[in-house]
Amino acid sequence: MDDGPIIEHPPRSWTQRLGAILWPSFFAAGVMTMVFFAFVDPLDLRDISFPDLDHEIGRGIGYTICFFMFWAATASSSLFTWILLRPASRFNGPLKD
Repeated sequence: MDDGPIIEHPPRSWTQRLGAILWPSFFAAGVMTMVFFAFVDPLDLRDISFPDLDHEIGRGIGYTICFFMFWAATASSSLFTWILLRPASRFNGPLKD
């Protein structure tokens, strides 16, 4: 039974690969940061997380740290999805009868 021709797409450039991973994760991290801080004050979060901290951490630093944590989490999710969706034909040879 013939399944038709196997179409092998050329690999994409590193710029396209990184863009496909980092841009959606950047957008998701921005939305997650807005939703999270609509309910949580960064100063309250600081006081709960670091009660004996000698250095003053303001709201801006709290927003920034949380954004980059969300971005790392969503970027790792996008990277894992990209790894799972790569075509197997690039890594495996044809099956032998």
